[in-house]
Amino acid sequence: MKTLFDTVSFKCSKVVTQSYSTSFSMATKMLADTIRQDIYNIYGFVRFADEIVDSFHDYDKPTLFAKFENDLKDALKDKISLNPILNAFQHTYHKYNIEKEMVDAFMRSMRLDLHKTNYLTEAEYKDYIYGSADVVGLMCLKVFVNGDASKFNELKSSAMSLGSAFQKVNFLRDLKADFDDLERTYFPNTDLNNLDEIAKQNIIEDIESDFAKGLKGIKELPIDARFGVFMAYRYYSQLLKKLKKTPALEIKSARIRVANYKKVELLTRSYVKYQLNLM
Repeated sequence: MKTLFDTVSFKCSKVVTQSYSTSFSMATKMLADTIRQDIYNIYGFVRFADEIVDSFHDYDKPTLFAKFENDLKDALKDKISLNPILNAFQHTYHKYNIEKEMVDAFMRSMRLDLHKTNYLTEAEYKDYIYGSADVVGLMCLKVFVNGDASKFNELKSSAMSLGSAFQKVNFLRDLKADFDDLERTYFPNTDLNNLDEIAKQNIIEDIESDFAKGLKGIKELPIDARFGVFMAYRYYSQLLKKLKKTPALEIKSARIRVANYKKVELLTRSYVKYQLNLM
């Protein structure tokens, strides 16, 4: 029977989440156990695709990505894969009827990272973020609403805004690595060689607008998902506050982080706010 293999696959996705992101893992633990594994399954899939284009510099990344993409297509079609991460993802994909367009959009944006190094127009920038972040938020929303199409459509815009906010915070936090190591710039009309406070403030105001829209949606999420997503929102909001206080030149020369002890403290404060309905 395939049950044991599925169990192993699910454990692999959980390990990937815990290994690659302590913050996301902490937030996922705050979800109800009925949906937690499916979020691990989505994260494992998007994490592996992202790792191919961002980390495997000593290998033939286009070939590896093409192989991963072909394996993904087979997994979604055959409802099984010997790659445990893809096997776990296809389970969640079929369980919640995730649209193929979401997966395709995500893979398109990841494929761009193999060769595209800058985004000159707002349209290019938004298209990349839609594929790399917004659709990931929509995949998770499919899980959160558990097949309720009306609720999904109601919260779709907020989920996309939250996904955009998270991604833009990552862009700002990872400015040094993206620019110096990967020679990428995502923010259009921004000279990262001479990043100043005005340009930084414009980016932050855009992110804060996305966060405001995202928070409205969090308040309307089903109870099984609400606190876990609120915790992720609080973490990224805290990270944005640190970036806001950091001079533009320092952002480009260092990777800003939230210390682990601060994450635990943030969890406690977030829980109090949540219980007192102060979201």
